[in-house]
Amino acid sequence: MENLKLRDFLDYNYLSSIEVSPDEKNTAFIVHRGDYDDNDYKSNIWVMNNETKKYFRLTGMNEERSFLWLDETKILFPSMRDKKLKVKVEEGEKWTCYYSIDINGGEAQEYMRVPLIVTSIKKIDGDNFILTAKYDNYGVNLNELTGEARAEATKKIKEDKDYEILDEIPFWSNGGGFTNKKRNRLYIYNRATEEITPVSDSISNVTYYSYKDGVVLYVVNRFKDKQEQREAIYTYDIATKEEKLVLPSEDYRVSFAEFFGDGILCGLNDTLKYGLNQNPNFYIIRDGKVELFKEHDTWMINTVGSDCRYGGGKSFRVKGNKLYFLTTVMHDAFLNTLDINGEERVLTKANGSVDTYAIAGDDIYFIGLRGLRLQELYLLKDEEEIQLTKFNENIIESKKLSIPEKFNIVNDGIEIEGWVLKPTDYEEGKKYPAILDIHGGPKTVYGDVFYHEMQVWANMGYFVFFCNPRGGDGRGNEFADIRGKYGTIDYDDLMKFTDEVLKAYPIDRSRVGVTGGSYGGFMTNWIIGHTDRFACAASQRSIANWFSKFGTTDIGYYFNVDQNASSPWENPEKLWWHSPMKYADKVKTPTLFIHSEEDYRCWLTEGIQMFTSLKYHGVPARLCMFRGENHELSRSGKPRHRVKRLEEMTNWFELYLK
Repeated sequence: MENLKLRDFLDYNYLSSIEVSPDEKNTAFIVHRGDYDDNDYKSNIWVMNNETKKYFRLTGMNEERSFLWLDETKILFPSMRDKKLKVKVEEGEKWTCYYSIDINGGEAQEYMRVPLIVTSIKKIDGDNFILTAKYDNYGVNLNELTGEARAEATKKIKEDKDYEILDEIPFWSNGGGFTNKKRNRLYIYNRATEEITPVSDSISNVTYYSYKDGVVLYVVNRFKDKQEQREAIYTYDIATKEEKLVLPSEDYRVSFAEFFGDGILCGLNDTLKYGLNQNPNFYIIRDGKVELFKEHDTWMINTVGSDCRYGGGKSFRVKGNKLYFLTTVMHDAFLNTLDINGEERVLTKANGSVDTYAIAGDDIYFIGLRGLRLQELYLLKDEEEIQLTKFNENIIESKKLSIPEKFNIVNDGIEIEGWVLKPTDYEEGKKYPAILDIHGGPKTVYGDVFYHEMQVWANMGYFVFFCNPRGGDGRGNEFADIRGKYGTIDYDDLMKFTDEVLKAYPIDRSRVGVTGGSYGGFMTNWIIGHTDRFACAASQRSIANWFSKFGTTDIGYYFNVDQNASSPWENPEKLWWHSPMKYADKVKTPTLFIHSEEDYRCWLTEGIQMFTSLKYHGVPARLCMFRGENHELSRSGKPRHRVKRLEEMTNWFELYLK
């Protein structure tokens, strides 16, 4: 067995986007792999025969990151292969080109060209598709222009690149750039006639949609000046082109909406008791009446953290009289069902994370993290889980890995879940350096699944310890609710956990570091302003000042107010009290700041402010800023940047802890 190295994540395979064929005989999915030289990810479609369980790579252009089944043997996927069309797109035209390929053999053939930038697509029948696409209310449609009109439009497009006009909030989004008056719009597209029919209006963002028997069901967030955290639900009859309002936007945040029995099943959060992060309940809408169907005190998504995923997949599906959905309980993500009678059932075992799934009759195929295994494809059959693929088997067979040791503590009468990774070459009687790693969110969880950065540090001779303090997911609304308490009970949980770990393990107390990203970055900044117990810190995509975060980020104007129970005008003293920058004059801990230039969730100004504050007060500090990256740097950033990020952090720990 050899030690796991920092760059080994470039050899990992990441699985996503699983879908079963209409006849349920085959399962398709995407496999991604990092490429350091090209600084990108190679992505291809793979197919498994559900009877033989043999699987093979279907495409080889390394750019196939989404697909849908056209029929029992043909798959549709977007690709830009025509050189003339590429030139048009480079000039500013908007096109998404689709190719079809038969899983039984043959080359991919161009299937259709849609004059939109498509973000998702579903098949209705042979010629008709539902799709969402980017729509710019202030944009210029170059596709239909020629001659002098095209020349003028092209000139305007070039000029517009030099400035941005903002007249709404949010005006940008993490991973989406400037979004002012840009929307994700719903359309019906006919391939035969090339007719495009807009369904949603031009100022509504479509956040979810589904289809049944000629009717589209969709969720929208409609706004002009300020986006509120409330959604509406509509139906659209394709034949009559009639739109109906099912649920107005005044009362609820909507997680999903699906046709279910004789009504519409949806996940709704009224935010009244626990705010924006309140767990949604199941509701049924029938004949215009909204009725509580079943209470549900965990979030209906997978929030188990890992830096070993790329791409996504569906969380909600209706098949027969059952809703299938993901949910997080304690430190595991499960696949559950809810039937027409309101009976809920947990299908998968408490063994890590179900990331996405598809259904074939009574069988369920899912992509997941199990134990210390990286993502693989599994079959759930007769309540048993069977591993089907071995894309990453060489990692667990050839690399030294540290098995997480469960280490729970009790603080304020509440049990806090935690884990400790021992150095992989651990020797009795020896003292070791250690790193406390803090998760983001705060409403997410750590589990005992594979985490690359932690395993790398364990292989380098560090203890790594981590826990799920109050504010996290998986344990109900009351546990997750830390509104107005940031830096208090959560800080106490982390410090008590650190105390107990240091008592139980041979760790050199003078050589302990701390790191975390997003909320974990906030907490790292908070910690260094309230204790000097850590020899160094690495603060990632952090929060320093709740005032600046309010006015500059894509979620600040509503998230800050909700989570801090204050605004810059209503109790500003409280907002400043919860800001780590307030305590920067107390910091003694050498701190590395990692931030991305296009992180509009926790904008660059947050890292810069904290970095400047430490330098001003004579504290050793370093800031590493990544261009072309956003909040997701550590999880889906460009391969070279991910390597550089982890090198910067590791070198910082090596400097101060060894």
